Amino acid sequence: MHRINLFEATKNIHDYSNFVVSEVNDHVLRAAVIDGEFHWHKHEECDELFLVLEGELIIDFEDRTEVLQPGDVYTIPRNVMHRTRSNGRTVNLCFEKADNDITGS
Repeated sequence: MHRINLFEATKNIHDYSNFVVSEVNDHVLRAAVIDGEFHWHKHEECDELFLVLEGELIIDFEDRTEVLQPGDVYTIPRNVMHRTRSNGRTVNLCFEKADNDITGS
């Protein structure tokens, strides 16, 4: 057990980065720094929960777009096609199953 300060862990990251912060049973908490866009994908076996810490996270779906601000939480159900992106640096947390393929399909 140890303490992790997410603001310190991400402050010098400016390019895309996605890393495991902690493990909880069969799930992980990932921190992601995004500046730009990730490809369209879906996760067939698990939901994915986002919590925005810094910046603005944009999540595109086939029929709409959600714009998340710091403090916002959003869950994407399994098997839903989506793309995350930003128009500047954003830092978010993602809670998902540990065996989830983070690149999607």
